[in-house]
Amino acid sequence: MPALPRPDIGFIPTPADAAAAMLKLAELSAADVVYDLGCGDGRLLMQAAVDYGVQGVGIDVDPVLLMQARARARQVGVNHRLTFTQGNLFEADLHDATVVLIYLLPHLNLRLRSRLQTQLRSGSRIVSHMFDMGDWQPHLTQRLEPSEEDSVLYLWRIP
Repeated sequence: MPALPRPDIGFIPTPADAAAAMLKLAELSAADVVYDLGCGDGRLLMQAAVDYGVQGVGIDVDPVLLMQARARARQVGVNHRLTFTQGNLFEADLHDATVVLIYLLPHLNLRLRSRLQTQLRSGSRIVSHMFDMGDWQPHLTQRLEPSEEDSVLYLWRIP
């Protein structure tokens, strides 16, 4: 049996207040296709599907977390709107995304940056929890205070 890919970062769930703020900052509508890169147990996508009626794709390397995400999506009743895929987020095809959500370390955001800039269509939004993308200036930075973690959110729009 082949070895499972090792995650670049351990799973740390986005705090509930930051998740709600990320989705609001993305200005989601039912027409959006939301990609969550490093989706973990899928909680952020499920919240987006329940609260905004979006379609979504979660990508993660951890098969156990993905199994939990699929089961929870069925329980919540949004499994028909969400797809959870095991894969390398640095190799993912992002062309269908209108919104990309990330909670990754700074060096991982930087690795993703060119892929996001080249694959996303004009008007697409990227929302990051806690970490920016180096010298790529966000359109908006929002600090959540008080917050579970003094969270900082970043929003970029593809020109």
